[in-house]
Amino acid sequence: MIAAIAGDMIGSVHERANIKRTNFTLFKSHSRFTDDSVMTLAVAECLLRGREYGPTMREFGRRYPDRGYGGMFRKWLADPAMGPYQSFGNGSAMRVSPIGFAMRTLDDVESEARRSALPTHDHPEGIKGAQALAVAVFLARKGKDKRAIRDAIEARYGYDLHRRVDKIRPGYKFDVTCQGSVPEAIIAFLDSDDVESAIRLAISLGGDADTLASMAGAVAQAFYKEVPAAIVAEVERRLTPELWALTQEFCERYDVAW
Repeated sequence: MIAAIAGDMIGSVHERANIKRTNFTLFKSHSRFTDDSVMTLAVAECLLRGREYGPTMREFGRRYPDRGYGGMFRKWLADPAMGPYQSFGNGSAMRVSPIGFAMRTLDDVESEARRSALPTHDHPEGIKGAQALAVAVFLARKGKDKRAIRDAIEARYGYDLHRRVDKIRPGYKFDVTCQGSVPEAIIAFLDSDDVESAIRLAISLGGDADTLASMAGAVAQAFYKEVPAAIVAEVERRLTPELWALTQEFCERYDVAW
């Protein structure tokens, strides 16, 4: 989960930039956590405290405004009476990684990922994207190799993961849909050598850089079970003390290696 937050921070300055390369400075002076991290930690809060997803997401979103929320999500945050809005955007997947770290069975991962998506992203593709990313984290955490992770995600969700970042990169454009970003984020992990390279590869695709890197980082941390100390230090420095304490508590409760 720390790598998901790191990916968000590192990618925050590259969104829509289409840098199309991996050799960039990881953290810049204006790198910051965005809605990806806020909502990821809202999901973590729900798992830790047994809280409902919708009210908790609204609470966290209002506590941390101006973090890059999408237009419909901003309306949802502001209107307690507003229900889900048939979104298939990648917001359901960007926030789901704590579920992959916390659940004990594959069935639990899928059902809980669905629950976390439903308050906003009740379109089938929005639900599927959340489930696929959470399952990838779960399988990586359980020690499955990359081929097994790839084959399981393809079989369960129909995503084409038999592609490479270097082939996707030239023609890839900004895409905030689950179906246009979740597979690519998982491929960035599959092509990686460690957490840092997963984040760099995801950002190098161009487009929705913070979300791509957050999703790829989450799977990479579950798989490699190590986040570079320098990256952890930057995450701690750039989060609020409250959010860092929540991150630590979640990692300790669910034995998330970092």
